[in-house]
Amino acid sequence: MTDSVAANRFDVPRAIVSGKGSRLKLGSLANEIGATRALIVTDPGVVALGVVAEIEGILVDAGLAVAVFQDVQPDPTDANVADGVAALAAHQADFVVAVGGGSPIDTAKVIAVRPANAQPLAKYMGLHKIERPGIPLIAIPTTAGTGSEATKVAVITDTERDVKMMMLSAPLLPQVAIVDYELSISMPKGLTAAVGVDTLTHGMEAYVSRKNNKMTDPIALSCIDLVSKYLKRAWTDPNDLEARDGMMLAACQGGMAFSNSSVCLVHGMSRPIGAVFHIPHGLSNAILLPAVTAFSWNHAPDRYATIARTLGCANAEADAESACLSLIDYLHDLNTTLELPRLSQCRGFTREVFDDCVEKMATDAIASGSPANNPRDPTAAEIVTLYNEAW
Repeated sequence: MTDSVAANRFDVPRAIVSGKGSRLKLGSLANEIGATRALIVTDPGVVALGVVAEIEGILVDAGLAVAVFQDVQPDPTDANVADGVAALAAHQADFVVAVGGGSPIDTAKVIAVRPANAQPLAKYMGLHKIERPGIPLIAIPTTAGTGSEATKVAVITDTERDVKMMMLSAPLLPQVAIVDYELSISMPKGLTAAVGVDTLTHGMEAYVSRKNNKMTDPIALSCIDLVSKYLKRAWTDPNDLEARDGMMLAACQGGMAFSNSSVCLVHGMSRPIGAVFHIPHGLSNAILLPAVTAFSWNHAPDRYATIARTLGCANAEADAESACLSLIDYLHDLNTTLELPRLSQCRGFTREVFDDCVEKMATDAIASGSPANNPRDPTAAEIVTLYNEAW
């Protein structure tokens, strides 16, 4: 008998329904779960697009009583969760439907588990702290980026401490994900770019993480390959349906990969930026990715070289170092092509506030735990340097 067991857990939704028009299956899926009263969790932007009205109609036609909670903000907070739990109780909902990007989906996950897990929310920050299952959740993404519909992860801001709480626990996983690329067609170019590079970040970090494994590696590389084929096309032509489909699949695969491997330094550094400056999480990931890759590659050169070859920026004959250097150039060029800003160009950023906060951001990044999964383990001082490189 061995002294230890090397076991990797792999969690995904019970069903992933994908393809054009797959949202129309929502009613039958809700009936399959046995739901009778649904709470839709979303945000005002998704409501304005008319998507929520369509989803509500599908559920009503299937015989469900429906209420809508639309007060989710970007970088959702513990207050958003508390308000959503109140809406859940008021409607006596036995089922949650998340509609939108990562913010509504993350919020819906926590709302769904709160009735069975009532300790202060901060108690659930970290890995495997949520023990009891919540009520059923179906997640319907409208952006091709976070992959939250396929993950057991939620990120919620603690407003008292001004800290983004990352929670990873199996009960957060949606029972069903509906991945319908038609819902992503309305994404503006800037959002398509940011969440698209966020998707690439998920695939890359899942693959280079110290927790990479044989189940997640093929999915992570497939995610990266799809991004290489379809991100620029989706950004150039919003009505390129093949590209939209490819990016929705890439986002879902990226979520499956990192949720069962881990994210690393990019995400660890990104969360404090969101907590302090309130820019979208996907955008901060995209901005940080080139600098963090340059910092990290020589501690996992073969893995980064494989990423470079998968993206097509290095050929099979290139040695690992050359491939990795080509990857760094590719990531810088990708952000430039997609017109993504540097930190200094983001709305609300000032050098004075940045300098005042950067050391705390570095400390908070390390405290999140994600940097410990990075191929190269950073110090707080090195993270400060990386923030400045991204400035």
